[in-house]
Amino acid sequence: MEPIVVISVLGGLVILLLFSGAPFKPARFVGQAAIKLLIGALFLFFLNVAGNHYGIHVPINFATSAVSGFLGIPGLVALVAIQHWII
Repeated sequence: MEPIVVISVLGGLVILLLFSGAPFKPARFVGQAAIKLLIGALFLFFLNVAGNHYGIHVPINFATSAVSGFLGIPGLVALVAIQHWII
């Protein structure tokens, strides 16, 4: 599949879930976790695009998306620090 199709479908599902809500609590929890993972992946994508000039690259995978999605900007900064000084 083309990446633009996959991104469009996932984005549409996220928007649908945001507007309609989840009918029961476990689905709502899973939906919120999925949204945070997607936001974390977007943070990492924009970091990699902007940091390409400075030699900053953090791989986008489940663990890094979870850290940046659940912790936000401080998690993103922590990932950059770990990538720069430890790895």
